[in-house]
Amino acid sequence: MKKILVVLGGGKANGNTAQLCDAFIKGAKEAGHQTELVSLRELQVNGCLGCNACRYEKPCIQKDDFASLIPKIKAADLIVFASPLYFWTFSAKLKAFIERFYCIAQKDENPPFGRYEKYPIKDCALLMTSADHFFWTFEQAVSYYRFTLVRYIGFHDRGMLLAGGCGSTNGPAQIQKTDYLEKAYRFGKEIYPPEQQ
Repeated sequence: MKKILVVLGGGKANGNTAQLCDAFIKGAKEAGHQTELVSLRELQVNGCLGCNACRYEKPCIQKDDFASLIPKIKAADLIVFASPLYFWTFSAKLKAFIERFYCIAQKDENPPFGRYEKYPIKDCALLMTSADHFFWTFEQAVSYYRFTLVRYIGFHDRGMLLAGGCGSTNGPAQIQKTDYLEKAYRFGKEIYPPEQQ
């Protein structure tokens, strides 16, 4: 059994991304994993100020809800980053959440090239939705995910589900008319093969 933290970075309460998360969680629970959903639309998580006060696991000077999320981040085996596509990348809320990881980084006496600190070793996955469904729709978001979370922070990628073509940005959620909810369910159920559980 794995501890899975799903972080929903904005969107509507029952929008496309929220429904995608619910389907993923249903599959993960059926596979026996312990899951928790954190919706950033219900919390105040500010972006990093770049003040460096928190360097190497010292508390952030900002008194918002991020401090309450640190134990959840540290306890999780897998963090699932979920976001609607906003201006071709993650939502500002999810980006702010990732920026604040700085305060959980530890000093690394011998850092790899291009990295200045070390982070807890976690698995990660990406769930995203969008109205558009062009071949390049998720290119910027996937690049950020792979560079920031996988290559720089050092999380281990367990995969991604990019749900494009989920209806107009001006209308209600349309993801239920696609096969993405079934794909998300299977993704959650199969994200860890039995031998890795």
